[in-house]
Amino acid sequence: MSEQTPVDNQKVDSINVNKSSPELKKHTFEAEVAQLLHLVTHSLYSNSDIFVRELVSNASDACDKLRFEATNDDSLYEDDGELKIRIAVDEDAKTITFTDNGIGMNEADAIENLGTIAKSGTKAFLDKLSESQKQDGQLIGQFGVGFYSGFIVADTISVETRKAGEPADKGVRWVSDGTGSFTVEPITKETRGTAITLHLKEQYSEGEDSYLDRGKIKQLVNKYSDHISLPIQMRKEVWQEDDNDDAPAGGEMVLTDEWETINKASALWTRTASEIEDEEYIDFYKNITYDMDAPLAWTHNRVEGRVQYTQLLYIPKKAPVDLYTRDQQHGLKLYVKRVFIMDEAEQLLPMYLRFVKGVIDSADLPLNVSRELLQESRDVKSIRDGNARRILTLLASLANSEDSDKQEKFAQFYAEFGDVIKEGVGEDMGNQERIAKLLRYATSTQDSVTTSFEDYKARMKEGQKAIYYLTADNLAAAKNSPQLELFKKKGIEVILMTSRVDEWAMNFLTSFDETPLQNIAKGAVDLGDLQDEAEKAEAEKAQETMKPVVDKLKAALGERAKDVKVSTRLVDSPACLVVGEGELSPQMIQMLKQMGQDVPESKPTLEVNPDHPLIKKLETSEQSDVDFDKLAQVIFDQALLADGGQLDDPAAYLKRVNELLMR
Repeated sequence: MSEQTPVDNQKVDSINVNKSSPELKKHTFEAEVAQLLHLVTHSLYSNSDIFVRELVSNASDACDKLRFEATNDDSLYEDDGELKIRIAVDEDAKTITFTDNGIGMNEADAIENLGTIAKSGTKAFLDKLSESQKQDGQLIGQFGVGFYSGFIVADTISVETRKAGEPADKGVRWVSDGTGSFTVEPITKETRGTAITLHLKEQYSEGEDSYLDRGKIKQLVNKYSDHISLPIQMRKEVWQEDDNDDAPAGGEMVLTDEWETINKASALWTRTASEIEDEEYIDFYKNITYDMDAPLAWTHNRVEGRVQYTQLLYIPKKAPVDLYTRDQQHGLKLYVKRVFIMDEAEQLLPMYLRFVKGVIDSADLPLNVSRELLQESRDVKSIRDGNARRILTLLASLANSEDSDKQEKFAQFYAEFGDVIKEGVGEDMGNQERIAKLLRYATSTQDSVTTSFEDYKARMKEGQKAIYYLTADNLAAAKNSPQLELFKKKGIEVILMTSRVDEWAMNFLTSFDETPLQNIAKGAVDLGDLQDEAEKAEAEKAQETMKPVVDKLKAALGERAKDVKVSTRLVDSPACLVVGEGELSPQMIQMLKQMGQDVPESKPTLEVNPDHPLIKKLETSEQSDVDFDKLAQVIFDQALLADGGQLDDPAAYLKRVNELLMR
């Protein structure tokens, strides 16, 4: 069933205009407009649904203008102070009409604002305001080409409008097919405001792409314009029983004369946080994310400054399955003056916070002509940095709270998103310290991933000058690493890092709170005051006595080892591999190779334990050169395996081990 509107009744006159009418004036678009119209309808707006957003936005803009003008002249309301937007569908005529009772236009306005694509009526309106009035008019939109998005779906657009405060006979009808020209003629229009009628192209009035489906229009309004502060209305449909027993459905949906509001007409984030219940925040989160779970935490703030915006940011309870697919779309919903602009504005969040959901609403964020892509600008960077700080502050409040519920929430967060946060250590140098304070690890003295760098420092032994850590593939490998042996003997706690991102992240984090971070598997181990003089003297003596064996090991290993040294870090194991400061560990090399990256050649240093029976066996004269070489290779391979590396030739390793076992 079709809906009748004032424009629908005059539709034939709008399209089949009387060319001989002396009142009908034909105008040619400015030289560039035809070309720009083609760009708008075929390139800038790839999503045809956008026209609903644009025309509703323009209607809202017109009502905002009237509200502002009426502050000085109440008569402009013309005894109709209830501002609203109405959408009517006519299935028979194949039209959609967007009607508002806002400021409206006279003939000059219509020619100027609808005939020049690069001209924004709103911008001109704002330009007329004095500096003192601009703050009052800040909610008034500033978009110039949205009207023309209607030509994506319509072959003809007709506009009937009358400016508020002018006589009924000063109405204007504007008609164009979006090519080279448009016509303007006077009409009588009893009500102020504007009615824009889209005469749909065939492909948009039939089948699944049809915009004559009222349910589809309602869905688009809910998606794009649900938070427009004005009521957006459509005719109400009700089920009417059919008394005819032969009717297969038993009835049909019929239109009534009642108009119902289809949007909420209130933006949650524009309200004061103290006025909003937790359930409202949770329901809104579920609505915008389609997440069945409630969010873990959220923050809602109005940010003042050079860039003014509102942020409503949520931390989900569970990580999405594509969290580590870095090219997967992510980001926040972007609104400008409560009008939906973009679903996933990734520019508003750093990559390591890609799990954050929510809304940003700005009155002055720069947009390009299509309003579909953000421009990289100082304003965008300011909002992104502000969002990062706000989320990190929220996480810190959970982590440092004495409330057990908040502590549990942080533990839940870290279990889901801890590895992603670590990416920020290398990506966000400005917030590196904030991020470092959020990191949690297991240690050589406790398996739970709960120790922060601050906790570790509080437990450091007297005289300890560094925060010691070790990276490994998993907790078991880390706890059984030969690198830990000296530290266990000395009772020195070591942080155990078992995530794949840890090795990469620690390349960027070299100290915490002015205390250096030291990887115990890299470079020489210097315990400083924690190692007594007797131990140092014994180590120096071992270097001399083991020199012949060390030289022979170097020869046997050849290109496999960068060097061979007597170890000061081993207690129970025969040997371990050590890389130099700034060099890639075996785990990092393995990870880069799995990612298909070219890895620069890096050879480890083999450190041997002079007190281990297997190393002492190498000193015996009974060992033949062949047996010495085999044992040297086995010792190196075992050290590589203990360090989380992979053997280039496992079969050769097993053959050597079997031969030695059979002797």
